[in-house]
Amino acid sequence: MGSNEADDWTLQANCRGMADALFPDGKEQRRARRICADCRVRPECLAEALDNRLEWGVWGGMTERERRRLLRERPDVTSWRDVLLADQRTMSKTARVKS
Repeated sequence: MGSNEADDWTLQANCRGMADALFPDGKEQRRARRICADCRVRPECLAEALDNRLEWGVWGGMTERERRRLLRERPDVTSWRDVLLADQRTMSKTARVKS
């Protein structure tokens, strides 16, 4: 992550200032995931959690359990940031073509 504020994705996150909401118990995870649903930096957030093997909380709309499963299913990935941001660019291009 760059030292420049413009490069810091956390400043653009829907959850900025709501850290407690993203470390819920049980059913409260659903509420945390809703915060992530339309967040514009969701891929960056999820990549942060996956690349750094963060064990707790909801990151990029995924729970700990979901992230662990994804990491087990894709042990070959060395940079989740590269994978997720590439997927985001592909989806964005597809949406423009369909418009």
